[in-house]
Amino acid sequence: MRGISFEIPNAYGKYLFEILDGINIKGLTWKIGGGESYFIDNNTLGNPLFPTNCIINGEGLHKEISKEDYYLIFVDLKEFTKNSDVREIATYQEFVESECKFVLLLVDSSYVTIYSKDQINIKNIFSRAVTAGYKNIEYITDENDTRTTLIAF
Repeated sequence: MRGISFEIPNAYGKYLFEILDGINIKGLTWKIGGGESYFIDNNTLGNPLFPTNCIINGEGLHKEISKEDYYLIFVDLKEFTKNSDVREIATYQEFVESECKFVLLLVDSSYVTIYSKDQINIKNIFSRAVTAGYKNIEYITDENDTRTTLIAF
């Protein structure tokens, strides 16, 4: 099992926090790739949720995704252990061969794809996605993975 895919509502909220809840994101290093997501300010798009193409620690990521509502358009998050070789991961093969442990991609405000080297994380996210009422929840396997790149935007 490579990962999981599902659809979240095309609405603002704290979806990254909900998706990653239960996974230890603190104490890790996160690479934020090109994307487009905004905090909500007076029911309109405000400041960007993340700087583009940066590295943030897990505590900083947790703080950003848990404090106030935001609207996700494109998201590219990749998790690395501290002191590992943080680099761009563009393909599944690069993911397998790298020190990257977890990839979360979101496109068009709704379509989430997650790859994880930890099978328990995949199963936990699947259960939370079902509980949250997300749509079209599927495990990603060698047989059904049609994604050619692990870059969201």
